[in-house]
Amino acid sequence: MINIFNYIDRESPIHRMTGAAKLVALIFLTLAAMITYDTRMLVVMPLFSIGLFAVSRIRFQDVSFLLTFTLIFMVLNNILVFVFAPQHGVSIYGTRHVLLVLTSRYTITAEQLFYHLNLILKYLCTIPVVLLFVSTTNPSEFAASLNRIGIKYSIAYSVALALRYIPDIQKEYHEISQAQQARGIEMSKKENLVHRLKSASAILIPLIMSSMDRIETISNAMELRGFGKNKKRTWYMGRKFRISDILAMVFSVAVFLFALYLNYRNGSRFWNPFM
Repeated sequence: MINIFNYIDRESPIHRMTGAAKLVALIFLTLAAMITYDTRMLVVMPLFSIGLFAVSRIRFQDVSFLLTFTLIFMVLNNILVFVFAPQHGVSIYGTRHVLLVLTSRYTITAEQLFYHLNLILKYLCTIPVVLLFVSTTNPSEFAASLNRIGIKYSIAYSVALALRYIPDIQKEYHEISQAQQARGIEMSKKENLVHRLKSASAILIPLIMSSMDRIETISNAMELRGFGKNKKRTWYMGRKFRISDILAMVFSVAVFLFALYLNYRNGSRFWNPFM
């Protein structure tokens, strides 16, 4: 069974950080990658993300499916950008260095390739950090830390339930899929993609019905236990902020501020090596 957005329990410094600290770091690192097209910074950030993977002891095999999906989406995005805006890089950087002429409209320029390089680097900056956050954050601890920084505990608990429910949905989908295949519905790679998609639709209705039953069971159990009656609650997985949490948040904010400084120094979001 393919694991998607699952918490992977390992012993590492990243796992020992509180969920709120990792969320703050994720937000500011993602914002830093989004607001700048300075290639010098975008080259360094993926190296930092890869280093975090080594520290967290999360193997690339553990998140290989999502990495493959992201790679495919990244390639499609770059192809579509070139198809619909083949001279976008020229309009951004203000120069035009022709490398190859395909047609009168589709001309490969150094500026366009440089723009596509920045798009790829942006993916490499953000996706590993997101995968690390999901893979190293215990949902229950994450809810406790969110409540600790001031978020209402009912909202924090809803987030935790959503994260904990993802593996259950995956497991149910796998079980229903195996049951349908045992009844003769072919979903292996032997069939073409269209037929497999049609066969997969037979899984959706049982999956939706079982999910609705699970939601009703959980909501009834929470109501019987008086969830939401009091303004505060205790947390079994609650942890205090440590030095590592504070340093991670300060570092992420510093990276974000540095990205803003680069934009100010460059005069725009784009670093132009052609001028």
